[in-house]
Amino acid sequence: MGDSPPNFGHPRASRLLRPADFSALRGSGKRISLKHFQCEYRPHAGAGARLGMAVSRRVSKLAVARNRIRRQIRESFRLHRPQLPPCDVLVIARNSTAQLDNRALRVELEQLWRRLAVQAAGMNQGLPAVPLLNATEAPGTMRDRV
Repeated sequence: MGDSPPNFGHPRASRLLRPADFSALRGSGKRISLKHFQCEYRPHAGAGARLGMAVSRRVSKLAVARNRIRRQIRESFRLHRPQLPPCDVLVIARNSTAQLDNRALRVELEQLWRRLAVQAAGMNQGLPAVPLLNATEAPGTMRDRV
């Protein structure tokens, strides 16, 4: 039992939580566009990929439909996170996602993660790492003052 399986959890450290994280990503991120999703990403110096989601009321007026899409994004990210390079990822659902069933959403998200792994890994090579915004050692945060 020496080999432990990879951690497939979705801890707080693997989520984009602060508005500053989202705005930094929106301002300086690269984009991947698919038929039903758009993704913005940028590399960071952390240990793994972090996920943010945007599923607006334009996608569906029904909260249950928006939450279903979020659950599919979250679960797909959780399973593919070990293969992704360290980067911040914002997945934006397009209007057409509400008409898709769960299987079609998962297929589209798998394409997204494959493209992201290739593009973000190429972006991480040879570039200086961007520090995490909500890291405790990041300059300019209140966390370094005790």
